[in-house]
Order: sequence, then C-alpha cells, then structure tokens
Amino acid sequence: MSAELASSLDPMLLARIQFAANISFHILFPSISIALGWVLVFFKWRYNRTKAEHWQRAYYFWIKVFALSFALGVVSGITMSFQFGTNWPGYMEKVGNIAGPLLAYEILTAFFLEATFLGIMLFGQKRVGERLHTIATVLVAGGTTLSVFWIIALNSWMHTPVGFEMINGQAHATNWLQIIFNPSMPYRFTHMMLASGLTVSFLIAGISSYRYLRGGRSSDILIGIKTGVTLAAVLIPLQILLGDLHGLNTLQHQPAKIAAMEGIWETQKGAPAVLFALPDQKERTNKAEIAIPKLASLYLTHDANGEIKGLNDFDGKHPPVAPVFFAFRIMVGVGLLMLGISWSASWFVWRATAIPRLISRALVAMSFSGWIALLAGWYTTEIGRQPYLVQGVLTTAEAAAKVPVPMLASSLAMYLTLYVFLIVSYISVVFYLARKADSSPTVAIS
Repeated sequence: MSAELASSLDPMLLARIQFAANISFHILFPSISIALGWVLVFFKWRYNRTKAEHWQRAYYFWIKVFALSFALGVVSGITMSFQFGTNWPGYMEKVGNIAGPLLAYEILTAFFLEATFLGIMLFGQKRVGERLHTIATVLVAGGTTLSVFWIIALNSWMHTPVGFEMINGQAHATNWLQIIFNPSMPYRFTHMMLASGLTVSFLIAGISSYRYLRGGRSSDILIGIKTGVTLAAVLIPLQILLGDLHGLNTLQHQPAKIAAMEGIWETQKGAPAVLFALPDQKERTNKAEIAIPKLASLYLTHDANGEIKGLNDFDGKHPPVAPVFFAFRIMVGVGLLMLGISWSASWFVWRATAIPRLISRALVAMSFSGWIALLAGWYTTEIGRQPYLVQGVLTTAEAAAKVPVPMLASSLAMYLTLYVFLIVSYISVVFYLARKADSSPTVAIS
C-alpha cells in the first residue's frame, strides 16, 4: 500500500469495518443453530411419539446443517473475540469489569453445555438410546439459547447501561441483576430469538421446497415445508408486534437512533413516516422524500400528534443517518415480504393441496432471507448507537487502538476474502446436501 493511500484512510473507520465484517459473518451461523436446535427437538419429539420414519429422516437431514452451522459459528466467534484486544483495548480497559464476567458466564455455562452434549447429539443415538439422545438434543438447544442470553445481556447493557458506577475512569458493577436485565434486554433477547426462528423457518421451507421442485415427494420433504411455513407464519406477526414494543423502548432510551431510523431532522409533533428519502447529512435535510403525515408519531408514541425529537436536537452526537435509515427499511421490507409469502404458502400447505411452483420458487428464493433481515436489523441497532460504544459512557473513538493503517487494511482484505469464500461454500454445501438427500416413498404425515 502506498504512503499516500495509507494516509488517506481513517484507521478507526477501518477498525470498525473490520469488526463489522467479523461480527456480520459470525452472527449468520448462530442465527441458524439457535432456532434449528429447537426444531430438531421438535422433530425428535414427534418421532418418539409416532415412530414415523419421516420425522427421523427430517432430524437426520437437518442435524447435518446444524453441525455445519455450529462449527462455523464457534470458529468465527473466536476470531472476533481477539479484536477486543487488538483493535479496541479501550473497551475492556473502561468496561471490562462488566463485559469480562458476562462473556465468561457465556463460556462457562452455554458453551460448556453445548460442547459436552454435542457429540452425543451428533453421534450417540445408537450408543446411548433414544431417551438420553433426546435429552442431549434438548440440552444442546438449551445451550444455544443460554449463549444468546448472555451475549444479548452484554450487548443490551451497552445500549442501556445501568447497575454500575465509575471509579477512576472504570465501570464497576453495583447491581448485577440490573446489568443483566437492563431496560432493553427483554426486547433485544426476544427480538433475537424470533429473528433466529424466522431465519430457520425460511431456511427449512426453502431447502425443502428446493427438494420438492426437483421431484422429491417423500414425507420428510413435505413436513419440512409444512414446519417451516407454519413456523414463519406464526413468528412474523409476533416479530412485528415485538418490533413495535422495542421501538417504544428505543424511543425512551435512544431517541437519536429513532430520529436517524425515521429520517427526522427537526423535533415535531405529528411526525410523518418517511417511506423513502435520500438523507443529506451535510444539508441536514431529506431529498426526494415520500412520507405519510403523522404516521411515525402514531406508531412510535401511539398518538398521531406525539412529539418526536429530531436529529438537530442532539448537537452532532447522533449516528450517521443514511446507513441507519436504509438498513431499517431493508429490515422492514424483508419482514413484510416474509409475512406475505409465509401466509400465502400456509394457505396451500394447510389445505393439503399441491403447492404451486410459483410459491415453491418463492420459498427457495427466500431460503436465506433471514440473513438479510438479521444483518439489516443488526446494522440499524449497532450503527444507531454511534458515536458511542457504550451509550453515554464510552465513545468509539475512545476505545480504538492506534493500529497502523496498512496492517488494518491488509487484515481486512484477508478477512473479507475468507468470509466470502466460506459463505459461498456454506450455501453450496447446504444445497448439495439437499440434492443428495435420500428420497423415500410418500407416507401419511402424522
């Protein structure tokens, strides 16, 4: 890299992009393993009750996807954790007394639980019997959920920090229950669990529909479509409702984030819902705006004339507007698409009629749509916290290390190249498993 190019790059921006790339790649795989573990528990429970082989076949197929997702999630998580020390030493220096124990709890409880019983779940069915194998599956699924609990507890605390005091420039816990169950934690934890459920439901429905379009009519394929579509149709309205509640919580604790999400520059009553615009942060206005009067106030405050603070009230201490604005709309757009497709597909699935090819193709196209919605939501949340790393306590600039630009740029290029290769490989392997899955004669679904 030339000296001229190196001097033109912002090291903190590169460090942020590198961490964003790492966490974006990492979160893709836990988002599958979290909910897929519980779907495997459901398949196992149905097989134990009915002894119908199609439930067992469904379990065997999807446990391969679970194992692949779990492995990539663990490896990428280790890589990500190193960056706390290399790129963001100020984070652990200032809030390590809070973050360190929460991360340790995740390892000592969730990760050890998963690691202990994963081997039994993957390879032990014929060695330990159905009952113990079912218990192992439940414990692994529980371990993935416990892992989310601790990580979201820490992440939520970074958005709504409570239960601590500052002593000599360092955060010290005064109430661990307040830290863990901070004001935004219940909303973020539930939101993440529902997001994982939707990611998995569309993955199962999409891959099963892919097999269906290839001529597969075995009952494990049909129950895959039915399970995925039904789960999605149930979860997406719950996610929309939870999103509304989460929005009210965010308005209370992070009003600048809400202003950026909505593209509202001036504090106003009866704020419009901006459907589309080109936010211009330099001019502090929206261009090409399309808006519905008073709608933002209605869904944010449940009052058509409710007051919404604008970005100009925060004296420059607000997130970059365009990334948050567009990420939020991508998340909402994908969510509405999920609602339409899952409900349309459910109409055919539950009427026990042939699934139209158009619906099947739509489900295949939506196989990894959960990833898009998840990343868009994650970017909305995390970029929306800027310029803070811990809201009101620690700015991103204060936490960043002075790492040479060439080192950051070269390692970022290496990470991105590797991650693109691994994502393409993962998707290819999942579809390969679908093509190679055994087909069986159709039997009645119980």
